[in-house]
Amino acid sequence: MSIDLHMHSCCSDGTCTPEELVGLAAKLKLSAIALTDHDTAEGFERAATVGREYGIEVIPGVELSTHWKGKDVHLLGYLFDAAEPGFVEGLKWIQGGRETRNEEIAVKLRALGYDITLDEVRENAGAAGMVGRPHFARVLQARGIVSSLEEAFATLLGADKPAYVSRRSLGVAEAIAMIHRAGGLAVVAHPFTLGYTPLELHYEVGLMHDVGLDGLEVIYPKHSRQFRRQLRRLVKEFDLIATGGSDYHGNNRPGTSLAGGKNMVPDEVLVNLRERWKVRLQ
Repeated sequence: MSIDLHMHSCCSDGTCTPEELVGLAAKLKLSAIALTDHDTAEGFERAATVGREYGIEVIPGVELSTHWKGKDVHLLGYLFDAAEPGFVEGLKWIQGGRETRNEEIAVKLRALGYDITLDEVRENAGAAGMVGRPHFARVLQARGIVSSLEEAFATLLGADKPAYVSRRSLGVAEAIAMIHRAGGLAVVAHPFTLGYTPLELHYEVGLMHDVGLDGLEVIYPKHSRQFRRQLRRLVKEFDLIATGGSDYHGNNRPGTSLAGGKNMVPDEVLVNLRERWKVRLQ
């Protein structure tokens, strides 16, 4: 059997509800999942409730946007207490940065001649808890300004494009500490996106380990076999845990699916995650 510890619902930038994700997981006979929406744990209880009906374990998860030496680093948090006061306040601070960024993106789009308001983007997002660039992209596509979400990012919303706006984020060390204070574990998501050479990745992972990093996402659809082997060597050398998932976003990323098949994440990944979690709580 497979598990999937990385997916997104409409509470951030996915298109499925938390309940629908659990239903998809049941069809694929997954034994456990983690809902890792961007900067929010809002959908966890909804997913966990349906998970109990299907006999699928749903563990607390989140994906935090952080920075490290000028790079954007996505940090996955697992098995935390979402009600821990510091964690709640940290998420509110991050979410406030998202709101400010959204307002600035809307201003830039209007300056470029595209009469798009933030209210329109929010309305289009519907039930989304966290509005972000994918929701702007969907409005641009619906208006016929671009032909696809990919074009929206390639021409307007991507880094260094005319409507791009950076936003405030926690440093990696701060985010790890925030997750740890809530009793959770911190894992670097899809390390290939960091763009490091093998030597650079070895050095930087070592430094992140020194500030408390617990693991690396090894099993990921865009990770080659060679890169996965490199990550496993780092996991072993720095005594980290290896996790994995699909990074499923529903229709916002056509042609993708939850974990399984060539991207199978074995049950033992969650077993190891829980073992490390127990050690951290001691």
